[in-house]
Amino acid sequence: MDILPHRYPMLLIDRITELDPQKRAVGYKNVTFNEPFFTGHFPNNPVMPGVLIIEAMAQLGGTAILEPNSQTTTVPYLAGVDKVKFRRPVVPGDKLVMEVNVMWVRMNIGRLHAEARVDDQLACSGELAFSIVSDTRLFRLDASILHM
Repeated sequence: MDILPHRYPMLLIDRITELDPQKRAVGYKNVTFNEPFFTGHFPNNPVMPGVLIIEAMAQLGGTAILEPNSQTTTVPYLAGVDKVKFRRPVVPGDKLVMEVNVMWVRMNIGRLHAEARVDDQLACSGELAFSIVSDTRLFRLDASILHM
């Protein structure tokens, strides 16, 4: 996971269990009571925010689209979400198992299909668009290119 720039508390993957670079990745997050977001989401009824489930899937997607031993300084950016559905809440004690499959990549943009499950039950699924940039100061994304 050193390939990603994320660190605690925003690194939302505990382990990558399968990786086929530029094709597919599987990993998980053990959701604990100690997660910082549970303090306010929601007191007495903690639920992992949907946007953080999407972020966890996007981080896993970042590991799938980048070359693991690359010496470049490229960074994947989440550029859009589409067809996202939430099917069940994710709560403390859950093991969130995620799988991402690369749908296509053209130059420095692409799309992934992502799913997150708890106990083999679908919690979230959708398509994630990404852009790979080498210098974040130059990052200016034209959203119209994502609707190919």
